[in-house]
Amino acid sequence: MSQNALLRSVKGLGIPGTARKEDRKTKLKVAAPAPAAINEEERNDHFAVRNGVRCAGVHLIVDLHGAQRLDDIDHIEATLRRCVAAARATLLHIHLHHFQPSGVSGVAVLAESHISIHTWPEAGYAALDVFMCGSADPDACIPVLREAFSAKRVGVDEILRGKDA
Repeated sequence: MSQNALLRSVKGLGIPGTARKEDRKTKLKVAAPAPAAINEEERNDHFAVRNGVRCAGVHLIVDLHGAQRLDDIDHIEATLRRCVAAARATLLHIHLHHFQPSGVSGVAVLAESHISIHTWPEAGYAALDVFMCGSADPDACIPVLREAFSAKRVGVDEILRGKDA
């Protein structure tokens, strides 16, 4: 069961990604200077605005206490997919690893950044990072996570990344 979930999560890995490969034979090229005075509305840098603060993205640090189904890799994958949909984000791929005797770690890689999860089923605890830029809504993940894992207590800390960028 868990092996099937892992195999499903890596579909498409044979397709080349958009990552650049380093070519050590080419000389370093200097980029052209940025155009002067771009209007805020014309920007396409995918920064987020949170409570009037422009930032690279909103990073939620989420702690689930008294949680259930933290060793069920299929349930975790489905929950990550529901979080992505709720946040109106773009899923690129999911990779999950099931530890023995228990626990799952993994990440949903998004065009807008990522959602990572690490579980300790024996303690009823899960730690998640929900980091998103642009117009994605990371807050929409919290009720999905609370319900999916029947968490008795949910702690959320927020970091606005790149405020000075």
